Amino acid sequence: MQKEIKNLIKDALKNLNIEVTDFVVEHPEDLNNGDYSTNVAMVCAKKLKKNPKELAEKIAGYLKSCVRQGLTQIEKVEVAGAGFINFYLSRKFFANSIEEILNEGENFGKNNVLSGKKIMVEYTDPNPFKPFHIGHLMTNAIGESIARILEHSGATVARANYQGDVGLHVAKAIYGLLQDEELQNKTVSRNLQAVNIGKAYVLGAGDYENNEEVKKEIDQINKKIYFKNDQNINDIYNWGFGITMEAFEDLYKILGTKFDFYFLESAMADLGRGVVNDNMGKVFEESDGAIVFKAEKYDPKLHTRVFITSQNLPTYETKELGLTVEKFKTEPNMDLSIVITAVEQMDYMRVVAKAIALIHPEYENKMLHIMHGMMRFGKSSSGKMGSRKGNVVTGEALLNDVRDAILEKMTDREFSNEEREKVAYSVGVSALKYSILKQGIGGDIIYDFEKSISFEGDSGPYLQYSYARADSVLKKAQQENILPDPHAYPSEIFEIEKLLYKFSEIVLRASQEYKPHYITNYLIEIARAFNSFYGNNLIVNKEDKTSSFKVALTYSFSFVMKTGLHLLGIVAPKKM
Repeated sequence: MQKEIKNLIKDALKNLNIEVTDFVVEHPEDLNNGDYSTNVAMVCAKKLKKNPKELAEKIAGYLKSCVRQGLTQIEKVEVAGAGFINFYLSRKFFANSIEEILNEGENFGKNNVLSGKKIMVEYTDPNPFKPFHIGHLMTNAIGESIARILEHSGATVARANYQGDVGLHVAKAIYGLLQDEELQNKTVSRNLQAVNIGKAYVLGAGDYENNEEVKKEIDQINKKIYFKNDQNINDIYNWGFGITMEAFEDLYKILGTKFDFYFLESAMADLGRGVVNDNMGKVFEESDGAIVFKAEKYDPKLHTRVFITSQNLPTYETKELGLTVEKFKTEPNMDLSIVITAVEQMDYMRVVAKAIALIHPEYENKMLHIMHGMMRFGKSSSGKMGSRKGNVVTGEALLNDVRDAILEKMTDREFSNEEREKVAYSVGVSALKYSILKQGIGGDIIYDFEKSISFEGDSGPYLQYSYARADSVLKKAQQENILPDPHAYPSEIFEIEKLLYKFSEIVLRASQEYKPHYITNYLIEIARAFNSFYGNNLIVNKEDKTSSFKVALTYSFSFVMKTGLHLLGIVAPKKM
């Protein structure tokens, strides 16, 4: 409809001999101000040096004639304020939109703007031998949602995970395991083994910072890991790597993520080193025994970074270089490579991107880094999270804490133990993901524990509860044999109708801007509208001639909510 209104406005401008210019057609914040609104009169008036309200009346006059002739599904056109033109859609339009949603079901909202495009999204990127921290939860939630939104817009998406299987963090963990052999106990559960490896890392990290001799020892362990010349270190490494990777997979299953590609830092090191060596004197140069890239030569906002240390070890930058080259080798016809990462990595990623662009100019416009902030805890979260490793709140611990809190809320629900556990995890994941995704990507996120698990208000569980409520209504309608009929509508237009048709536009915008929060904000809006509709209307009522339309409206809400939750990486439970 937005496109149709834009075309009508262009026709009106042409009719008035006004040169077509850029203007906006958007939804007013207040539904009382129409379903769409445009600033075209104010934009044109500025160029023509005319009164915007008078010009708006002239443009609106042409649009009203189209309405009178029945050439559009617009009910009326009004001029408001300083020259805004507001459009009110017809009753028939909203009925037709409900019919469209019913016909398309969970496919409603799909578009083909990215059809034929191959996109790789890299996200999560936890390091074996280290705890899966809340930052990994953030990148996972953002990356999985963006991947699903892009798929809904027609793209073929490959999900990638970059594992830091070498580096000082591994050496610190192995040092800790060597110091306390109890932490190497292989007879306990896999989960506990992973916990012990995390404890070993915390031990090693602490000693590395506080003891110069230990630092030297860990540096030696790090070299042995790279060169694989110590069998005992190799054995501990192989066990620790396997256990932590399996623990990560357990978490991915809970989070609803399945990766297509796993790239290992150890493999990328040699690839990156080769690229650096091939471009010595062209991009890279020697400095104090190290090999560096002086990025400021190409962009004054950038700075020099080391790619090969004076000890002949590749840095993160070199590995990132190798990773990018490997991605495009793995997917040779890839249109876009997206990396979701923390904002503190921005500077180093920009330097690497510049180096890659100089070496492979064909990749320059095919790389996108999406940066997110940190998760900070609100006041109601203090004392709520347990199971800390060092000063790090682990992702697993936070998930378990949220799940436990949800379980407490479900004590009076009629579930089997298995059902209760499954729903609690589903709602817990929803609570966390929604809290992450509802805020725009880039800034820090304030996580409020109590608000996140609330079944009322601005939360993931509230969305799930709204869906479950709609599903229970539909089950009742089926029992009463009331079938959905989008044309048995009353004269009244319900608020929920004025929102549901917008879903396609919301998905399109989210995919174009890589911003899932457009969807979270929209879903909260339709959830509130549906619950208001539910509270003020008896939906299933054989005595009501419009009941079949109300059922159709409930089906439409159910489809849109389920699809919207899916795009956020959230399960839509039928029972809560």
